[in-house]
Amino acid sequence: MIPSLIVLTALAALLAVILIRTALFVPRNPSRPAPGEVEFDRERAVDALAQLIRCRTVSRYDRTLEDDGEFEKLYRLLPELYPHVYESCELIRLPDRGLLFRWKGLAGDAPSVMMAHYDVVPVSEDGWDKPPFDGIIEDGVLWGRGTLDTKVTFNGVLSAADHLIGSGFVPQQDMYLAFSGGEEVNGPGAVNIVNWFTEHGIKPSLVVDEGGAVVENVFPGVKQPCGLIGIGEKGMLNCTFRVKSMGGHASAPAPHTPIGVLAKACSAVEDHPFPMHLSKPAAAMFDTLGRHSTFLYRMIFANLWLFSGVLNLLAKKSGGEMNALLRTTCAFTQAEGSAAPNVIPPEASMTANLRLNPEDSVDGAMAYLKKTVNNDAVAMTASAAMEPSPVSEIGCPAWDKVAAAVADTWPGCIVSPYLMVQCSDSRHYRDLSDHVYRFSAMALTKEERASIHGNNEKIRVDNIGKAVEFYIRLMKQC
Repeated sequence: MIPSLIVLTALAALLAVILIRTALFVPRNPSRPAPGEVEFDRERAVDALAQLIRCRTVSRYDRTLEDDGEFEKLYRLLPELYPHVYESCELIRLPDRGLLFRWKGLAGDAPSVMMAHYDVVPVSEDGWDKPPFDGIIEDGVLWGRGTLDTKVTFNGVLSAADHLIGSGFVPQQDMYLAFSGGEEVNGPGAVNIVNWFTEHGIKPSLVVDEGGAVVENVFPGVKQPCGLIGIGEKGMLNCTFRVKSMGGHASAPAPHTPIGVLAKACSAVEDHPFPMHLSKPAAAMFDTLGRHSTFLYRMIFANLWLFSGVLNLLAKKSGGEMNALLRTTCAFTQAEGSAAPNVIPPEASMTANLRLNPEDSVDGAMAYLKKTVNNDAVAMTASAAMEPSPVSEIGCPAWDKVAAAVADTWPGCIVSPYLMVQCSDSRHYRDLSDHVYRFSAMALTKEERASIHGNNEKIRVDNIGKAVEFYIRLMKQC
């Protein structure tokens, strides 16, 4: 009887702790004054982006397939579109299409960097409802490749700076407007900009690049729009799995062909996902957004010390964005075998794209794959490997500037840190600053997010103005 009473008492105490922690897990809503209006020429900003879209600045891994004339066309447009920037800022042209504008402030010991890239991915024009490079504006929407990724922020940074310079504003600190023309192909333009900073002993106090956005219905139980600011990004590697054989005619196969061995390896990896790691960005996101969720989810996120296994199970079963926040992911994307249907290939291969959790590493991921496959016949090689970025600070002046600009541009949204699962040029700043934030200054629907790198990429005209407004609010704090 006494042991049963002890168990019941312990369970009651545990339930009480869970409920108390849940009851205390409520939103932190520091009061903010109503944001003032930001006045600027919104029509001019829309027209400028439309003109940028008409430049076919498509980057390719094979540089011989690029059209240098289209990049030059964009460069010739810039002084016309942003005249005050060209009158007041020093332009430093760097190799591999690096553009760096220095906007001199009252001091230069704690400069800020506003980033974007102006190259775009190729298009299959047959799949578009409107021509992707005509810059058509219709029914409140601007169509075109690059409207979202990332000519909108390229235009946002330059339009904001042009407006502020024209109004006589001088930043407290030097400001650098840093743009690359090869981000989509991992080009070295941004690296050359970072090298320039390093050579000149410049340590940015704030770096802002593409990343999160204002989105809805991305966190369980939260209905309000969420302004997600990336404070870190996952690493990446491509792993190629190879199996060799003697080849031969398909009429007399061995018990296991190279493709069969690869299929088993693929199943082993997919059936044994990487372990869950609650990284700092994910933990900060759960602590922020979880407080705005429904009671059941608040109970989970307020008591992850107890319910982390439940969260892990839900993420593994659902996949998608939540799962990507919690673990290194592995997606098999390419396969190659025989040149003929009746020939056993002498060599077969498949490639997986991995996105590394901040708590993992390239070497650790390769070791996990080899242990999981557990077959010496499967050779594995890594390529295009990048370690996860360092995690930037929150609750500091640099974070507060970006968070305030988001909150004031989109009143009512919940501003939260998050982990960016894609790669950006900002990863190259890892040794220069621990205040690197990733935010694409737009409110994006699920459909709009899906069009990035896809067909029918387009942007609502209101979003174009909001991007400029965000950068004006941010630059005024710098």
